This record gives sequence, structure tokens and C-alpha cells, in this order.
Amino acid sequence: MAGNALGAVVVTGASTGIGRATALLLDREGYRVFAGVRKQADAESLEEAGSERLTPITIDVTEGRSIDSAKGEIERAVGSEGLVGLVNNAGVGGGGGPIEHMDLDDLRGTLEVNLLGQVAVTQAFLPQIREGKGTIVFVASIGGRVASPFMSPYNVSKFGVEALGESLRHELRPWGIDVVIVEPGSIDTEIWGKGAKVAEERVAGLSPQALRLYGKQLGRFGELLRETASRGIKPDRVAKVIHRAIRSQNPRHRYLVGVDAKVSARLKGNLPDRTFARLAGRRYKLPTDVPEK
Repeated sequence: MAGNALGAVVVTGASTGIGRATALLLDREGYRVFAGVRKQADAESLEEAGSERLTPITIDVTEGRSIDSAKGEIERAVGSEGLVGLVNNAGVGGGGGPIEHMDLDDLRGTLEVNLLGQVAVTQAFLPQIREGKGTIVFVASIGGRVASPFMSPYNVSKFGVEALGESLRHELRPWGIDVVIVEPGSIDTEIWGKGAKVAEERVAGLSPQALRLYGKQLGRFGELLRETASRGIKPDRVAKVIHRAIRSQNPRHRYLVGVDAKVSARLKGNLPDRTFARLAGRRYKLPTDVPEK
């Protein structure tokens, strides 16, 4: 395989944001990249931006047939060389809203993509990772350590990814396979804008009782999401960390990316729970003048 000296890597969720930045960076660095997308337009955009080493491939992480098809195509392409990296990045922001009035199907849908999808993709490509003595990277979030109000589906899924990566690391240790968890803070990607839009839709769809109880808080939280989006770092920062993890002979178990992620993790790890909760509450500035019943 000409031009494939560094080996092959699969990146899921490569249409936009962190996934796209990672696929293009690894391509520039000389890896053979299989960039997972769901839409033909995204595949064409990646082909235009990348080299001949980058191959867009259709992967819907919630569909077994789609994963099996991608697996077969990549197996035929890389042969016995296997994979040097698998980047589990595909994800959604999820619906959210108050847990008291949450549609459980929204929670199931978020977990299906952000957590179960990562398991399914990892199961499919682990034999090739073993062949190539590769590294598995899970793109989690600081939201996998520090939960926010009204974002429980996203937070639950990312807390789950943290546990998934840790369990898998122990299981794969006999083969010397590294499992890395990348935990970005605020990122300048479409997910935050989509999250704010979904939050507005959730507010509009709440019952009068739910609006009476949570309307003011949800209005403030929508503002917070937009503030978060405005200060996010570029996806390229995360892509560089993922590249560092894949090329390293001894990568860290976890990489925090962004000042806000590092500060939040340090405070959460060192402060008593109640003290940290008070500090977080000051940041959220959620209204307290709400109905008692």
C-alpha cells in the first residue's frame, strides 16, 4: 500500500468538528485514513480536502449492517496489516431538558449513538486493532466527569464512555493495546449550536406544568449554551492530541483538552462535593425564584 508507512486509522463521525479535523490531520501526517460519514456530500467534501490516502466510508454507528459493511471494506483494503488506530468520535449532543419531564426515547437515542455505537464499532474493529498493535481512542468530554443540569442524556453517555474505556483498557492489557480517553472542554463545533436549538425546541414542547416549574431555568441554560459555544477552542486542538496519542509508544490514559476542562477536572477532583456544587451553581446562575410545586 503505497504512501501507507504509518498505517491505517478509522475515524468515526468525520463529517464535521473534531472528527473531520482529526481525519484531515492524520491524512496530512501520512496515515491511511478511513473517515466515517453518513452523507455523500460529506464524503465528497473530505475527498476534496484530503489526499489519496483518505477514504471516506459510510458508517452509521447505530446500524449493525452499516458497521459490518464498513468493516468488510476496510479489511479488504488493509489486509493483514490491520489498524494502528481507531478513533471513536461519532456523537450527538442529545435532547436533554429536566429529568422530571424527559422523554425516555430521547435518552435512549443519545445512548444509542454516544455509547452503544462506540461499543459496536470497537467490537467490529478490535481484531484489526490487534493485528496492527493499534491504539483505541474514545472522544469523551469534560461532561463525562462533570455533569450539567438539563444535559443528562449527553452527560450520562459521556460518563459511560469513561467507564467503557477504563474497562476495555484492563481487558486489552495482555495484548499491549492502548486505550485512550480524550476529554475536551468547550469546542467550537456545530454540536453546541445544535444543542441550543434542541434546548429551545424542548422548551417549546414542554407541558404547561413543566414550563411553570422549569421555564426560567431552561431560558438561562440556553443562554449558557450559547456562551459556551462562543468561547470554544478549535477542533484542530483536539485533533492534535488524538494524533499524539496514536503515535505515542506510551500514551496517557486520559487527555484533557482546553483550559476549562483542566480547571473543572482539577476542582472536581480536589474540592468537597458540596463546595464544588456551590461553585458550579454560581457559574450556571440558574434562577432560584421558581414554584415549589
